[in-house]
Amino acid sequence: MSSQKLIYHCCSNSISQNGGGVKTYIKNLFSYKTADMSDNVINSLENIDQSQFKLLHLHGGGRDFKLLEEVRRECPVVYTLHNHDPYCPSGTKYLSNNQVCCSRNMSYLPCIWGHLIDGCGSRRPGQMITNIRHSYQQIRNLKLLKIPVLATSNYMSQQIIKNGLSTEQITVLPLGISVPRNAFKPLTWDVHQNQKILYVGRIVPYKGLDWLLKALAQTEFPIHLDIAGEGWARPQMEKLANNLGIAKRITWHGWCSTEKLDVLYQQCFALIFPSVWSEPAGLVTLEAYARHRPVIASAVGGIPEYVADRKTGILVPANNIKKLASAIIELAQNYQKARRMSEEANIWFMKEFTIGIHIQRLQKIYEQYIT
Repeated sequence: MSSQKLIYHCCSNSISQNGGGVKTYIKNLFSYKTADMSDNVINSLENIDQSQFKLLHLHGGGRDFKLLEEVRRECPVVYTLHNHDPYCPSGTKYLSNNQVCCSRNMSYLPCIWGHLIDGCGSRRPGQMITNIRHSYQQIRNLKLLKIPVLATSNYMSQQIIKNGLSTEQITVLPLGISVPRNAFKPLTWDVHQNQKILYVGRIVPYKGLDWLLKALAQTEFPIHLDIAGEGWARPQMEKLANNLGIAKRITWHGWCSTEKLDVLYQQCFALIFPSVWSEPAGLVTLEAYARHRPVIASAVGGIPEYVADRKTGILVPANNIKKLASAIIELAQNYQKARRMSEEANIWFMKEFTIGIHIQRLQKIYEQYIT
């Protein structure tokens, strides 16, 4: 540890090793690291003198909540709410059997019902009770410690307030990402005429790839779908594509490097973000905007706060196949509209969502609590 008091970011070992979006976010923070921020990430606060820190920034994610248990308030602490775990035992806010987002507040009986009947989480009694207890413990610790909570969307802010945290304890801080190293230009006529759309994400049911495939079937050749991602539901989705007669209009790329993704973004006229679960925010929308591409997305969770409808993209009701197909066709047939959205998307990104702007806002929040 340095003799100078520094700001340290803290997250569980599981996030450090397999943290997905949270891990990427912290990596982006380090890319614009300020002089008072440590290069090291703390995975445990147990038996550590916390008075030596200038500030601890905890990142919630996954099922490991020990960091909150270990906070002793010997220095300023802030907590970023990256997912639904403190107020949703399943972590999804999605009732898979009903294919709808969950609107219930956290409570034992409704959450047990959700796990057993609505398919929102594990039906194993031990795991189900553990999930519920973990969520209650997290929100209880946030209340008792009065830790300032940073929510990545107004949607998340509203959810955690509905479940017991005070409004004064919450600050909404939208996400930010790094500006791509490679220069990207607004959508061109030639690229638009390739008639390619892009899906980036895991291939699991709640990411909504199934209804995107059904929507694609309601569009005509030559609209082609590139899929960048992998997941356990891929065989089912490939079978669905075959049954729909659209297999030849899809390319399955698997997990892609940043360089490969850049190429796929350059080749498409729009990113499709068809999630059906309550996405906390919409990081992939920012990746598209940074590369001058509009987004067609589901109006669920925090996504509508990251897609300006009819300006930077088009919002459609989740699972509405007809409207998703219509949105794809609309941009496929109107180059000028797609290009205008691509330009607006990048302007909005550069103004509101770069990691540099995010860190400026984050520093102002830190200053409120550092004495």
